[in-house]
Amino acid sequence: MARPFPFPPLPSSDALSRRPEDEALLRALCGRRGAGKEAAAASFYRQAGNARFRRGDFAAAAALYSKAVSHAAPGSPELPLCFANRSAALFRLQRLQVCLEDIERALAQGYPARLQPKVLLRKAECLLLLGRSGDAAEALGVVESQVAGDKGLMGAACHTLLSQIEQLRAQAHEQESDPAPVSVALDKAWEGRVSLEQNSHLPGASLSVRLSFDASRGRHLVAAQDILPGESLLNEEAFVSVLNPGEQVLPPDSVETTWDTSITNEDLYCHHCLKQLLASVPCRGCSYAKYCSQECAQLAWERYHRVECSLGALLLTLGVFCHVALRTVLVAGFAEVSRLVKQAYGNDQEFHTAETGRKYADETPNSRSGTEGPCEKGESPIPGCDGRGQYQSSYQAVFHLVPHAEKHSPEHKFLCCLSVVALCKKLQEADLEATFLGQDSPESQHKGKVCETVSAELEILGEAMLRHMLQLQCNAQAVTGIQESGSGGGTVVNREQVRLATAFFPVLSLLNHSCNPSTSVMFSGTAVTVRASQPIPRGQEIFHCYGPHRCRMGAAERRQRLLSQYFFVCQCQACQEELGSDITCIPSTTDAFCCPHCQASMQGEDLLQCSTEACAFAVSRDRLSGRLRDLQGRVGRALELLKDNKLEQAVELLLMCLMDAEHFLSPKHMLMGEIEDHLARGYASLAQFPAAGDWLCDFEHLCFPLLYKEDENPSSHVS
Repeated sequence: MARPFPFPPLPSSDALSRRPEDEALLRALCGRRGAGKEAAAASFYRQAGNARFRRGDFAAAAALYSKAVSHAAPGSPELPLCFANRSAALFRLQRLQVCLEDIERALAQGYPARLQPKVLLRKAECLLLLGRSGDAAEALGVVESQVAGDKGLMGAACHTLLSQIEQLRAQAHEQESDPAPVSVALDKAWEGRVSLEQNSHLPGASLSVRLSFDASRGRHLVAAQDILPGESLLNEEAFVSVLNPGEQVLPPDSVETTWDTSITNEDLYCHHCLKQLLASVPCRGCSYAKYCSQECAQLAWERYHRVECSLGALLLTLGVFCHVALRTVLVAGFAEVSRLVKQAYGNDQEFHTAETGRKYADETPNSRSGTEGPCEKGESPIPGCDGRGQYQSSYQAVFHLVPHAEKHSPEHKFLCCLSVVALCKKLQEADLEATFLGQDSPESQHKGKVCETVSAELEILGEAMLRHMLQLQCNAQAVTGIQESGSGGGTVVNREQVRLATAFFPVLSLLNHSCNPSTSVMFSGTAVTVRASQPIPRGQEIFHCYGPHRCRMGAAERRQRLLSQYFFVCQCQACQEELGSDITCIPSTTDAFCCPHCQASMQGEDLLQCSTEACAFAVSRDRLSGRLRDLQGRVGRALELLKDNKLEQAVELLLMCLMDAEHFLSPKHMLMGEIEDHLARGYASLAQFPAAGDWLCDFEHLCFPLLYKEDENPSSHVS
């Protein structure tokens, strides 16, 4: 198959056999991220959950029981115990409906008969609290018959159970005479989603948006009419998304063990729809994938997980970019992948012309979407659109995102190739490519031609996955959400924005970058909503931020970051105004010092000098940086005091930190905003609300970026 330079060649199927020491190294790396079922691990996590339950930390207990459920094999004696214990934690958390579901799962999996009266009483209590008195009475009848027929249940234990039954029966009778309204749980998963009038040319976009194209800017979105702030411009489902493992949100136990008890994103969110969960439904084949419902588990299995299931350890080792690349081709299906790969590489000269002829980032400022070159004769003037001028949010749109193969470093391309080769090798060894290809490739099922056909088709999948890995640096979208942590039953709940997943959004990728964007982005599960953040006149291009924002760093730093990751020199209006003014750099929010004598800004590289000529104060950057690190450490200690509910001590320490910070940090420094936020939290926890209001941080926009962008090597994990 012809391949145009500079797209890196993927080794042929004959080259997939590596040295034994390479195989051993890969197996060792994968061994650290086990994803199989293991009875010992299930028992360990159940016992760890019991310890948390006894301490009254029911949310952590439920999460650890979920880890136990994931590691227990279907039909094993450990599985019903895990479900039953999790139901107890869920009951304490008043998650009554999921508690009932876990009780039914425990009973269906063979929960021991001698222990059933306890869970059936819990079931009756749940039903009573939900207002279902008739069902509760029926459950109590079952418990009573079991207790009466259990010869081994004698003495105090029998008396206790009978007393509980009578108490619950009395509650059920009262509820029948004066029925309470049934509580209705509101599903917040789709909160904030807005229906838009269908744009016939751009799926998911409003009628206020239209797609445009020119040689200097590539494909981009413009306002079809005057747009007001807050107006919803786009609702789009990700073509594909993969949950990032994430950082731990609960500290691991102090005793080192074989299994990690920390709770991360992989335990807190559905691996298919990204809905937050507490009682996960496990995959029947692996311990990694977890879902919010059986429906999500089934959808994931049908679309991609039946191939991914046995690859969990390898995918965790290779990183989320490799995982996204594999899932993209699985969701697309081999027929579509094969068609586009053969079309792209079918004519070497034609494809080479398209590669070298298109406007790359240095020629197309602030664009990442790109196209594979000019449209062919008879096609729409806008690349990527069909004959009716409609842009398809599909695999074809994902495939034609620019990989920038000639811009990536040799090291990056080597790691991408190595990752894809390792994945292809595993697919070939496990005969998983036949499982995938059998969906829509009849010829792969002919026994006499399986080996030859699978090798050729596996090469096509490898070509596509390599392409997607190279695309991801510039086109991957980090899906974010707000996560609560460290509440501890206190007055103030700590919330932070976290990365949940990496995704491809074909329409969102059409937006070009500005350091002062005209949009804001919000995620709900695997869907994104884009809204206008400022007035956008008709005909003006619509921008969003790829990460570097004018409120967070100066123009020089922003341009350097954009050039490093996205391969273009930013020419947005914010950069041009800043670079063309007397103020050559807006102070960075992470590295902005002021003069301790006159509070003017400090300028320079290694030696910082006061910008006021009359002052002439000078100091080394290292000295101020050391002072900043010491201040950050003290702020961290104050935050720990807040978490431990030592509020007066925390506030006193924060006030001292603020006095110190004001002597050498710019008022726009991010740490200044963090200190004021912590002070507001401390005063609110002390119920001193006027004081808390005085310290509400004016720099909230610095702490919550408008849009995260991915920045990850293919062999590492997003954290």
